[in-house]
Amino acid sequence: MTESDVEEMKRGGVRLLEQFRVAPEDAMPVLDVLVAAYRAPDRRYHNLQHLDEMFRVVGRLAGITDDLRSVQLAIWFHDAVYDSRAKDNESRSADLAVQLLGPIGVPRAELEKQIRLILATRHGVDSPPAADREATLLVDADLAILGAATDRYREYAAAIREEYAWVPDAEYATGRTAVLEHFLSRPRLFTSEALHAECDDRARMNLRHELASLRG
Repeated sequence: MTESDVEEMKRGGVRLLEQFRVAPEDAMPVLDVLVAAYRAPDRRYHNLQHLDEMFRVVGRLAGITDDLRSVQLAIWFHDAVYDSRAKDNESRSADLAVQLLGPIGVPRAELEKQIRLILATRHGVDSPPAADREATLLVDADLAILGAATDRYREYAAAIREEYAWVPDAEYATGRTAVLEHFLSRPRLFTSEALHAECDDRARMNLRHELASLRG
C-alpha cells in the first residue's frame, strides 16, 4: 500500500472512532499504534493490505448487520498482535483493544463486544461458530482470501509461508496440511449466504491446489 493509501485508511479510522464519540486528536495515536503493528517487517500477510481487503468485503456485505461500525472496529484490532510462534494472538489483540480504546472513551459495552468479535476470528478446530451477524460478517471477511482469484491466493499462501519462515519445510507442510484439511472438512467455509455462493467453490479449489503443492 502507498503512503497515501495508509493515510486514507487512518482518516477512515478517525471517522469510525468519531462514531463512538472519540475526538480525532485521541483517535490518531491509537491508529498510529495499529498501523505500526500491521507494518512490522515480519507481517507478510497479516498486514494493512489484509485489513483493506476485509474492509472491502464488509462494505459489500454491510446489509448483513445493523452494527457495521463494530465490525469495522474489530477489523482494525483482530490481528493487532500477531506472532506466528504464539497461540494466543487473538486474546492478546482483544486485550490491546481494551487497553487502547478504554482510555479514549469507547463505552464498556462496546469493549466487551470487541473482545467477543476478535476472539471469533480464532478459526481453530475447537472454535465455536460465529454467534451473531456481526461475528459472521467479520469471520467471513477474514476468510474471504480463501476464495480469492488464483494469483492472489498464491500470493497469500506464499506470504503465510514467509511468516513461518522459522519452521522447517517438512514440519511446515505437515502443519499447513492439517489447517487446509480442517477447512476442507467443513460443510461450508462461509456462513453468510452471499459469500458462500460467491466464494465457496473457488476457495475449495484453491485449498486443494495448495494441498497438492505441499504434498508434491
